[in-house]
Amino acid sequence: QVQLVESGGGLVQAGGSLRLSCTTSGRTFSSYAMGWFRQAPGKEREYIAAISGSGISTYHLDSVKGRFTISRDNTKNTMYLQMNSLKPEDTAVYYCAARNSAYSVGAYAYWGQGTQVTVSS
Repeated sequence: QVQLVESGGGLVQAGGSLRLSCTTSGRTFSSYAMGWFRQAPGKEREYIAAISGSGISTYHLDSVKGRFTISRDNTKNTMYLQMNSLKPEDTAVYYCAARNSAYSVGAYAYWGQGTQVTVSS
């Protein structure tokens, strides 16, 4: 069973930055392709970024491209989401998730508990 734990959320003013982390236990971390999702109150969950097991391939949603950067350190079993130039509309609960594959194959099987990001105007 893979356990994912997010951290790094909080309250920040518009234009500020936060770095989210997602740490996992279990078998070889590089075996998992991973992603970040967010869900704002009253809205559907949004898929915002993804990274392959090696870290070579990444995806960013257009609305966060240039502001958010997904990365991972397989030596630390940790994935990151660096968020810069934050906007009030980025306010949401952010979730990390992992696939049972190092590539973009199959559904996300494992989920963290979420971390709240609030951006004030």
